[in-house]
Amino acid sequence: MSKILVIEDEEDIRTIVVEILRAENFDVIEAENGEIGVELAKNELPGLIICDIKMPKLDGYGVMIQLRENPSTQTIPLIFLTAKSMKSDLRMGMELGADDYLTKPFTRDELLGAVTTRLAKQMAVEQESQKKVDELRNNITHSLPHELRTPLNGILNLAQFLIEDYDTIERNEALEMLQEICVSGERLYRLTHNFLLYAELARIEQQPKQVRKLLNSGEQSFTRTIIQDLAIQISQKVNRKEDLQLELQEAVVKISQSKFTKIVEEIIDNALKFSELGNSIQIQSYFQDNYFNILVIDHGRGMTPTQIAKLGAYMQFDRQLYEQQGSGLGLIIAKLLTELHGGELNINSFPGKQTIVHVMLPGKLSI
Repeated sequence: MSKILVIEDEEDIRTIVVEILRAENFDVIEAENGEIGVELAKNELPGLIICDIKMPKLDGYGVMIQLRENPSTQTIPLIFLTAKSMKSDLRMGMELGADDYLTKPFTRDELLGAVTTRLAKQMAVEQESQKKVDELRNNITHSLPHELRTPLNGILNLAQFLIEDYDTIERNEALEMLQEICVSGERLYRLTHNFLLYAELARIEQQPKQVRKLLNSGEQSFTRTIIQDLAIQISQKVNRKEDLQLELQEAVVKISQSKFTKIVEEIIDNALKFSELGNSIQIQSYFQDNYFNILVIDHGRGMTPTQIAKLGAYMQFDRQLYEQQGSGLGLIIAKLLTELHGGELNINSFPGKQTIVHVMLPGKLSI
């Protein structure tokens, strides 16, 4: 059965609620005040929280605010217990994100009805989320052979040609083929790395304790040099350094250098891949309200709202028309890395005109 956390400062009421739930075979943990309740919620990650509003030290609203600010607890459903029935109290709780109310005194049936309803809704949400993950993995499984086969075929065919015509091939022609083999090898390496990285991130996403470990790792990165160096390096590979427009503010983000580098690499690469030579790529960064912001703006073909909503690791929209190489995995990896570190990645696009990828990560100004 689901684990339920009961936060109630009145011992007699807490005992009654706990006994009713345990009689129905629920796994119940309890806390006598809001501060203890928040810590238990973070450590135990219950499937449902029942919380009194009026408590010493930290009231129910304070509990709600702290839970919603923490990525590992922000989606746990919460039922408020209250002796109040004023509309202002109900409205305040709902605005903070409460899922339901029980007004004291309540009956056993009212308590169990509220609990079973919330748990059923939460299970439906989780099942839908798992369905999307399964669909995503299934599509990746289908796309993986093709994406790996293309560079691998290039390597094998060119290598075979070099072996067969070793005695007659011109030196310059051989060098060109070796360079193409190197490019295909690099592409194959990146594809393999991205597929393995996605699988690891998807696994971590389903394990709240691993998410909490990432959030509390204490790793930090300075941003400006990483963004600037990557932008120049990636754009030079496709002869588009002149298209870059950089406006960067230094800041420190709460993420390791390697993971921050990966996020930046993928969103810049995406902008260059889906826009034409001569069209500007604007990269801006700034710090605001405890978050570091980076915007990558390109003026390529863009995406429709439907395409953005369906963005997945396996999708490359209009591939038959544009034939860009790649698995389409980059943006979803950047999004997962960002969200696993307490941030957000949003896309705003106007088809045929402009796409803006906006990443926000917790951080601080560089001293």
